[in-house]
Amino acid sequence: MNNLKNIEALKEDGLYAAIDTDKGLIVLKLFYKETPLTVCNFVGLAEGTLDAAKGKPFYDGLTFHRVIADFMIQGGDPTGTGSGGPGYRFPDEIVEDLKHDGPGVLSMANAGPGTNGSQFFITHVETPWLDGKHTIFGRVVEGQNVVDSIQQGNKIKTVKIIRTGNEAKAFKTDQEAFYKYLAETKESEKRRAEAFAKKMEDLIKTKYSPAKLDDDGVYSFVVKQGKGDTPKQGQTLTMKYKGSLLENGKVFDDSDMHKPLEFPVGLGRVIPGFDSQSAKMTLGEKRIIIIPPHLAYGEAGAGGVIPPNAYLVFELELLNIK
Repeated sequence: MNNLKNIEALKEDGLYAAIDTDKGLIVLKLFYKETPLTVCNFVGLAEGTLDAAKGKPFYDGLTFHRVIADFMIQGGDPTGTGSGGPGYRFPDEIVEDLKHDGPGVLSMANAGPGTNGSQFFITHVETPWLDGKHTIFGRVVEGQNVVDSIQQGNKIKTVKIIRTGNEAKAFKTDQEAFYKYLAETKESEKRRAEAFAKKMEDLIKTKYSPAKLDDDGVYSFVVKQGKGDTPKQGQTLTMKYKGSLLENGKVFDDSDMHKPLEFPVGLGRVIPGFDSQSAKMTLGEKRIIIIPPHLAYGEAGAGGVIPPNAYLVFELELLNIK
């Protein structure tokens, strides 16, 4: 990597990774101030200072195991299968101002929220649908043409970390530092989750003032009383429904667009909050329910339609019990 001295970007203060591949050199600026945990992980693995690396450069000799034209190149899997990693997982660091807004974005590959390990990808083009789902922790400053030329199976020869300026040199990337950033990230996540829950509770009070928190953890209120007894576990219900997101009111499903839902109640065939509230209804009843994430689709969301940690509103009408 003797040609690093000629790269102008490296003269600016910052933390950089120079990835030497069998197609040429890719130089990335790492966002260690915005995403300290993720950068600590990447640098610590690259330099062998994290326990999982066992004192050896983790990435050297690995392949770009997944390459999709006009999308991205992905590497960092010691097994080369797409399912390997360092033996641990850590949380996301989603920064609102960092977007997958063009070529050369360095981002963490994952299998869902909080499943980061060692795999990363670099974009060929903008990929805005990944915003909020993958941690962006750097950007190409030299060698995008190399990124674009990489083919599946091409190798990472070495990863060299360059620290320019006092701040970058002071940024620690050993195991102790990783644990410190991990604790800070988890605490920040907790505060964000609490603030979001409070925001949603206030929204429920404003938009659905009659709603009360039921014993099953779901907010609900009856719009029209039904008749008869509530269904027994295992009975098949026919339910008319409309589902929307509490945060913005966007409708994600409506039985009027296809047909009412038929399901056996109390057997876990639908999301928990929907199931438990359906069991409380009587024939002909109309009810509005607001389901918190942990009783709906949780951190994972669903089908690209329901975002992670979404509160769901359902307008229900029980048409039949059999």
